Amino acid sequence: MRKEWIGTDFYSVLGVQRTASAKEIKKAYRKLAQEFHPDTNAGDDTAETRFKEVSEAYEVLGDDKKRAEYDQLQRMGPTAGGFGGPTRSGTTSFEDLFHQTGAGGASFDVMGGLGDLFGGGRPRNRPGQDVTTSIAISFHEGISGTTKQINVDGEMIKVRLPKGTEDGTKLRLRGKGGRGSTSSSPRGDLYVTVQVGSHPIFERRGLDLLLTAPITFVEATLGAKITVPTLDGKVTLKIPAGTQPGRTFSVKGRGVDPEKGDPGNLLVTVEVVIPTKITPEQRALLEKFQDNDEGPNPREHLGV
Repeated sequence: MRKEWIGTDFYSVLGVQRTASAKEIKKAYRKLAQEFHPDTNAGDDTAETRFKEVSEAYEVLGDDKKRAEYDQLQRMGPTAGGFGGPTRSGTTSFEDLFHQTGAGGASFDVMGGLGDLFGGGRPRNRPGQDVTTSIAISFHEGISGTTKQINVDGEMIKVRLPKGTEDGTKLRLRGKGGRGSTSSSPRGDLYVTVQVGSHPIFERRGLDLLLTAPITFVEATLGAKITVPTLDGKVTLKIPAGTQPGRTFSVKGRGVDPEKGDPGNLLVTVEVVIPTKITPEQRALLEKFQDNDEGPNPREHLGV
């Protein structure tokens, strides 16, 4: 537990109920992170502040253990930051109660060191907690690599993401997590999950890029040369005569180029577009083609 959690309603920051499921919390975080992301709000200090607040809230509520500790702290109410010894009237404080009633005489330490947190015990040289968070980047940032910053205990930690970073990539930064109980205590580790945005026409499968390219039924029948986009330009793709819908062509080396190793391929799947309107002349030509068609029955395997 941390002092900065006191008085902060992380549920309100994310706009969710306290009973929200992990899935609902993640969904709310992603929506807000995209809305206030610095990349789409350049120079907007308010958006930057909201993005940091949203990230901090998800860092706690997105981790089951931290969420449980946070909920425990909230249930203690406003007095959580003011534990002390017995009052003048002889009333026992919460800290005294934990000292007295722990299993087998266990002290307040069973609550994760709340005595130290609120000043009720001697400082102990405890290591910092691990911090789990996520970073949202664009599709192109995942392709080309980028550097992002994460606020951990008031310190901005730089996170370098290499070329070819995929959605769901998990990173571990040793010694970059929460601070320990004293200046000499080792820091925890920082765990980062990368969320890569989508692209309007490309999809990724590892280092390969997937693209769907529409072609006309004439191009599919007679064959053609078509132009398709890549990440860094255009290429010409040869469509053989008689190409069937759903056929995939591979353009070697035009996929994702990672920091190490060979680049992936561009996989182009053709989609045959059937016209919904034709001229009388076109209809006559097609009917003539149908009358002279001596090809196999495409439904023969159905037994009809």
